[in-house]
Amino acid sequence: MKITDITTKIIRLSSELWYAPHPVPSGYIPFFDFPLTILHTDEGIEGYTMDYCPLGQGIASAYAVHDIYYHDLVGHDPLNHEAIWQRLRSKQRHLYNFRETIWGNLDVALWDIKGKVAGLPIAVLLGKYRDKVPVYSSCPPQTITTPEALEQQVRLKIAQGFKGIKLQLSGGSAQDIPKLRLAREIAGSSFPLMLDSSAVLSFEDALKIGYELDDLHYEWFEEPFPDAHILQLQKLSQAIRTPVLAGETVGLFELPNYMIQGAIDIVRGDVHHKSGITGVMKAIGMCEMMGFEFEIHTAASPLLDIANLHVACAARTTRFLESHHPMFRFGLKNNPLEIREDGCQHCPEQPGLGVEIDWDWINDHTVEEIKGRRW
Repeated sequence: MKITDITTKIIRLSSELWYAPHPVPSGYIPFFDFPLTILHTDEGIEGYTMDYCPLGQGIASAYAVHDIYYHDLVGHDPLNHEAIWQRLRSKQRHLYNFRETIWGNLDVALWDIKGKVAGLPIAVLLGKYRDKVPVYSSCPPQTITTPEALEQQVRLKIAQGFKGIKLQLSGGSAQDIPKLRLAREIAGSSFPLMLDSSAVLSFEDALKIGYELDDLHYEWFEEPFPDAHILQLQKLSQAIRTPVLAGETVGLFELPNYMIQGAIDIVRGDVHHKSGITGVMKAIGMCEMMGFEFEIHTAASPLLDIANLHVACAARTTRFLESHHPMFRFGLKNNPLEIREDGCQHCPEQPGLGVEIDWDWINDHTVEEIKGRRW
């Protein structure tokens, strides 16, 4: 089998979907351009993947696939995913202005092809551990701007059956601690709550919030500082009882440093940030050998989150999956990313990614198509 060509469709959604019912802020991009990339093969089997695009980078990353990686894929056997992954890893050495996320996305499409050739879901190819994974809901910051809005969101998420709730708060200790207390009061003493501070805190503020999280029994304190601030993460991890979850933006090959230096209690990653399915399974294996939990981050892109679901169903070290804004669950028939009555996402049972793409919807929202190579 050989990959014969690459096509990418640019799927456009309005930014109003993200900010509603509030207006889109001045200066923010008016739309999200999601690249949907298709790997074609000489046997007629296609592999699908997507990319992440909240800051206007969607079209740029789509052209990068065709300009940079075309010859590393076309003409090669997609079943040899490790050989392709290692080739793309070596090429990354001089791609100074690109992270490894783009070739990680392409790795997802290779696994989609492998599953279809084998007639098996990706989770089974990985050695499936379970059929479903509990899901928590993330509350984007624009949904919890006031105490009333926070109460509404917490009650709504519990009523919808989620197994936990993550608050995304970045106002600092004075603003956020009252909201953290209110959420605990509403949710009850044992319901899993998490905090994501989106890397904006000073150490002093993070320490105040961390002590509060200890008393409120939150599950984790996510990304209090930028991941690059490894010393601050180390100090905070040593000072509070609540586990510090970090590493979301850390590349696969930098991740061991955080674990060895005690800068992280729970590791964060997904197929987008950790070099595809091949890369994230290497990260999960490392975490299991070193005794770390690996919590899977949403990729905010439906095909990548389906890939995350397969990975989570093949891993023992992942407690939850993350469910973000509903705008990121588009273009797939039968709502495979919706939670079931048991509060879980269930692993698709069909081959490969195991989902049916709604091509009518995709084509109706396609604003550009890139095919083949440009040189």
